[in-house]
Amino acid sequence: MKKFNPNKNIIITLIIVIIIVTVLSITMARRAVDQKASFAQVVVNDTVATVDKVLYTPVRWFEDGVGSIQDLFVTYQENERLKGRIDNYDEVVQQNESQKREIANLKEELDLNETLTNYEKKAANVISRSPDSWQDIMIVDQGSNQGISDNMAVMAKNGLIGRVLEVNANSSKVELLTSDNQTSNHFPVRITTEDGDAFGLLKGYDRRQQALVVEELTGETGIKKDDTVQTSGLGGNSPSDLNVGKVIEAEPDDFGLDRKVYVQPAADVNDVSVVTIIERTVGED
Repeated sequence: MKKFNPNKNIIITLIIVIIIVTVLSITMARRAVDQKASFAQVVVNDTVATVDKVLYTPVRWFEDGVGSIQDLFVTYQENERLKGRIDNYDEVVQQNESQKREIANLKEELDLNETLTNYEKKAANVISRSPDSWQDIMIVDQGSNQGISDNMAVMAKNGLIGRVLEVNANSSKVELLTSDNQTSNHFPVRITTEDGDAFGLLKGYDRRQQALVVEELTGETGIKKDDTVQTSGLGGNSPSDLNVGKVIEAEPDDFGLDRKVYVQPAADVNDVSVVTIIERTVGED
């Protein structure tokens, strides 16, 4: 076996370098004279271009791939930031809607209070209302320390909604007119008609018609749709002239011995955040 001779390879390499340098020198000299590249120079240039393309194409692909991945990360981060802004925007919109409803409720309560000039009254916030007893009970943030006592009438928005059922030191339980409790929360009412006043007792709530029910009417006064219903003040358990609602219809009771009047409530108890508690009539001891 022949031994590897490094000196021989060095000599061959030097000869190749000298040949290449000589060729390039001659080519450059001729180009300076002819202003035209020689065949050898063309071959060398094309070879160098091809080698550059082969070597650097994968590098460029890699760089482009890295750039694309970086763009993806930037895009993802931007999307997350925008999502956060959208979530914040939705939260702000909800807060604005809640504030609008609260302001509307306060305006309605203010309008109501302006009509109750003959009564001493106290505003209260609804602080608790259970879904299980939504139509029956609500808790407000005024109690005995604020001068509240049992059986005081409670109003909201445009009309009467119930009566104070139970009083604690700083809160009270309000029984609504829409309650199923048939043994309490009865208000004496007056129905104003074209033929005069009819008096009766507010005794319940009809869920099918979503209407208050007045029974035990006195007299034979004709009652028509849209006649006004207010508290009468009879019996001394509630002030008079508090707005209750409008008549929807009147019909005989189940036994045909009395009339039953269905009343559209003036106040919607499903959306109440502020109430007005009627403490007493002005001038009452």
